[in-house]
Amino acid sequence: MKPDVKAFFDDATNTISYVVRDPEGSACAIIDSVLDFDYAAGRTDTRSADQIIEYVREKGYDVQWLLESHVHADHLSAAPYIQERLGGKIGIGDRIRVVQDTFGKVFNEGTEFQRDGSQFDQLFVEGDSFHIGQLRGDVLHTPGHTPACLTYVIGDAAFVGDTLFMPDFGTARCDFPGGSSETLYNSIQKILALPDETRIFVGHDYKAPGRDEFAWETTVAEQKTRNVHVGGGTSCDDFVAMRDTRDATLPMPRLIIPSLQVNMRAGRMPPEDEQGDVFFKVPVNKL
Repeated sequence: MKPDVKAFFDDATNTISYVVRDPEGSACAIIDSVLDFDYAAGRTDTRSADQIIEYVREKGYDVQWLLESHVHADHLSAAPYIQERLGGKIGIGDRIRVVQDTFGKVFNEGTEFQRDGSQFDQLFVEGDSFHIGQLRGDVLHTPGHTPACLTYVIGDAAFVGDTLFMPDFGTARCDFPGGSSETLYNSIQKILALPDETRIFVGHDYKAPGRDEFAWETTVAEQKTRNVHVGGGTSCDDFVAMRDTRDATLPMPRLIIPSLQVNMRAGRMPPEDEQGDVFFKVPVNKL
C-alpha cells in the first residue's frame, strides 16, 4: 500500500515531522513531532505541534500512533502534548533502555528515574509490526547514530529518522554516547536492501551546498547511487574513516541538553520541584 504522507518542516531545528495516513481510511500516525523551545529564554511553545493538530482535526483523521525514530538530541518531542489532544500510543525502540541508562547517569537522575522504557506506551524490536488502520508498518532496528534508532517501513515508505539524510548531504553523526560508525554502516545496508522504489523520508534536511530548496523525500535507488557518504558501493572501512574524521569536527547540537532530558522521558519534562517549577540540569564536561 502507498500511505498518504504529509510533511511539516520546522525551521528552527531543520526537523521534518510526518503525518502518515492509511489511504483507505482516516487512521494515521505522527512521526517525530517537535515541541518548540527557546533555550535562551527557557520557554516552550507549541506552534509546530499545533500546526499538526490543526491539520489532523481539519482532515478528520484518527491518530493511532505517535512514533519516535530515536531519542533526538536536537529537538524536544511534542508527543505527550499531541497525545493529550488527539490520542494515540507513543512508541520507540526497546533499546531506549540503554539510552536511559547512559543519560540517566550523565544527568545524575538518581533512582527515581525509571530506566525501563515505561514512559512509553510501546517498545518496538526488530521484526515487530503494527497497523495504522489497514496499513501495515514493519520495524527495522537501525542503530549507529544512537542505540535505539528505528526505521519504520510503512507500506512503500521508510521513515529513517537521522540514519540517512538526502543523498547530497549523506548520513548521521555517530559520536554521541552509544553511537558507532561501523554499526551505522551496517544499519544503512538494511535500509538499502529494501526495494529500489521504496520512498525514503528523512528526519532532517540542512540544504546541501548548491541546493536551493529544502527536501525530505528520496528513494532507496537514489540513496544507493547518489548518497555522498555511502552511495556507489562505498566500503565499510572507507565509510568509518570518513564518518569518524568528520564527527570529530562537529559541535554538539544546540538543544542537546534539554532535548535528551525530555526525550528520554517520552517527551515529558523533568519532575517539578516543591514549588511546581521545572529545571534542566547542565552536566559540565560530560558530553
